[in-house]
Amino acid sequence: MGIPYYYSFRNLWTRRLTTILTASGMALVVFVFAATLMLAEGLRKTLVDTGSYDNVVVIRKSATSEVQSGVERQQASVIESQPEVAMGAAGRLLLAKELVVLINLPKRETGKPANVIIRGIGPASMWLRPQVRLVEGRMPRQGSAEVIAGASIAKRFKGGGLGETLRFGMRDWTVVGVFDAGSTGFSSEIWGDVDQLMQAFRRPVYSSVLFKLRDPGEFGRFKQRIENDPRLTVEAKRETRYYLDQSEAMSKFLTILGIALTIIFSLGAIIGAMITMFAAVANRIVEIGTLRALGFGQGSILVAFILESLFLGLLGGLVGLFFASFMQLVTISTMNWQSFAELAFSFTLTFEIAWKSLLFSLVMGFIGGVLPAFRAARMNIVDALRST
Repeated sequence: MGIPYYYSFRNLWTRRLTTILTASGMALVVFVFAATLMLAEGLRKTLVDTGSYDNVVVIRKSATSEVQSGVERQQASVIESQPEVAMGAAGRLLLAKELVVLINLPKRETGKPANVIIRGIGPASMWLRPQVRLVEGRMPRQGSAEVIAGASIAKRFKGGGLGETLRFGMRDWTVVGVFDAGSTGFSSEIWGDVDQLMQAFRRPVYSSVLFKLRDPGEFGRFKQRIENDPRLTVEAKRETRYYLDQSEAMSKFLTILGIALTIIFSLGAIIGAMITMFAAVANRIVEIGTLRALGFGQGSILVAFILESLFLGLLGGLVGLFFASFMQLVTISTMNWQSFAELAFSFTLTFEIAWKSLLFSLVMGFIGGVLPAFRAARMNIVDALRST
């Protein structure tokens, strides 16, 4: 029973050029499919990893981001007095009242301006974000016109490097440190003293209040109490949920766009595979008739040709996924539609994306080969043997 299968796969090697061209077409489609999913996953991962499950972000009700939010000083003091706020080792509250504003900075390579987030931080801000570490220089002194820049900002924007000077808020700010936040969105921000930045931008209110929960299980009780307090017009979100909401719109857009392009390309690949398999059947009519005359049934011929087409799809899928994996070395930037600031992130390949890409390639192979396989299986033995 293995003879039809051996014969079918051997023909793939005999028709090497056709096999390579067909598999290459499928590989291109799988590359586009995988790269699109990797792009959306990279954006989602960058923003979701930015947050911590134990942290809570408090912003103004109906605000979709910190840029649009405003928390008055009195409201911030009420939040600060809540019993769910954790205490640090030195007896200080692990709570930070922060300011977030947007400025324009020119890029190093093109000189074109892009939006950048300026974050005013407090003494506890670094403690609340353990993924952030200073890699060059030092922390800015409180009450001074000093800032630290994320690694992405230092690399891509003029004035963002260590020792350079930035001009915004009608003041000059010296970059005294560069911090690395890994693959999180913080790498695309500039941090400075919150009080100095509020004065420079003439902002009387904070953008958000961030704190660490004493017990992660107390979030529900805190959220209900704080959102029902008549003195406050705020809402509370876990930091992970907050940044997940930030990525949702862009991630959906990238996924829909990528799937639309993939469907268009896949139709071409399926048609190409179908033409290839039909040509293979036409060129092997006598051989198919010989196999039928030797006693091999229609089922064996059908399965042999379908497996041949599936193998072409799998080969294309593996090649496409292999080249797509190198996209992880590429870092791109785009505008975050929620904060309107530029965000740098990388393509991210996951196991889920890998198996979805391979499954997609097998589906293309199956669809492209099923009709030619039925044609081969239904051939009349006598007519096939008489063919030349």
